[in-house]
Amino acid sequence: RLEMRDFGVKVSVIEPGFFRTQIINMENMENSLISSWQRLPEEIKASYGEKYLKEFLALARKAQKSCSPDLRMVTSCMEHALTSRCPRSRYSAGWDAKLFFIPLSYLPSALVDVV
Repeated sequence: RLEMRDFGVKVSVIEPGFFRTQIINMENMENSLISSWQRLPEEIKASYGEKYLKEFLALARKAQKSCSPDLRMVTSCMEHALTSRCPRSRYSAGWDAKLFFIPLSYLPSALVDVV
């Protein structure tokens, strides 16, 4: 964003929370992860363990349930950034972005790593 300022280009950053899109489609994600897992060398599979894969997939399924299906929150931010006379530098779309990610951005990295 700052690099483009010197060229007279104003950039607005849109930081969405978690939304239900095709990117996180569980069926596609599971198929991709299982396919990748099957192609791994046996020593890497042994390092992680089958339990790791199962727990990761369970966590991903659980996380997907909390994703918002309402993409209008994101597109409204985009619309405002594109059409506003004075667009903001940053937009946070979704309750999770506002309540979780913004406060985290103010914390020291070491503390964020713990969280």
